[in-house]
Amino acid sequence: MNKGIGVAGVTGRMGRLLAEEVVAAGAKFAGGSARDPASGVAFSSTEALIAGADLLIDFTHAATVQQHAAWVQAAGCAWVLGTTGLSAADEAAVARAAQSVAVVYAPNFSPGVTLAIALAERMAAALPAEGYDAEIVEMHHRQKVDAPSGTAIGLGRAVAKGRGVRLEDVIESGRDGHTGARKTGAIGFAALRGGQVVGEHTLIFAAGTEHITLTHRAFDRRAFAAGAVRAALWAMARPPGLYSMMDVLGMG
Repeated sequence: MNKGIGVAGVTGRMGRLLAEEVVAAGAKFAGGSARDPASGVAFSSTEALIAGADLLIDFTHAATVQQHAAWVQAAGCAWVLGTTGLSAADEAAVARAAQSVAVVYAPNFSPGVTLAIALAERMAAALPAEGYDAEIVEMHHRQKVDAPSGTAIGLGRAVAKGRGVRLEDVIESGRDGHTGARKTGAIGFAALRGGQVVGEHTLIFAAGTEHITLTHRAFDRRAFAAGAVRAALWAMARPPGLYSMMDVLGMG
């Protein structure tokens, strides 16, 4: 494996940081792809980039996930996927690719967020749903297209796992109008959008006698980029499988 690490969407805000972090880590940069063929990137298509790389770092768009999954599988190219807003069909395509190549898929590649998700599960297991209402509040920049954020969903899944339930069965998102009283055991979500907030997430466990909060604030997207490159270097030495940032940090 000596082709190096490729970055999909390398001319974007996140793509540029990823390319810088690959070089800063001393890894070989295989190049990047971009929508505009005139942008001067090494590869005009992601399919060509995948064929010329050992691993693809991909923070592009949910609409590309199924196609990218097929391409990495066919090329035997490992994949670090940080795209959020995936559908069930998208996640199934990721799982199929992981049967052939190493895939690290995470809602957030910040080590701090990864630790917060781990803590969320432990807190949920210790704080029963009958006495502690779980609410997740997140805020992002005004350009973000999906809500709740992938990180918020990741926190919600951790709470659900800690309580032994499926998030899909207890989620309450975007309350509006006359909703009635809060259901016991529900996991609530509120999404705020505005300005250029990189990412803020707060998990609240609210009881009648106390509130416990767990908050993570990101001030620079470079935290995500550095974490993704750390995951890429880790994944290049791993057999096929579907991994998470927990695995990268030795917590899986």
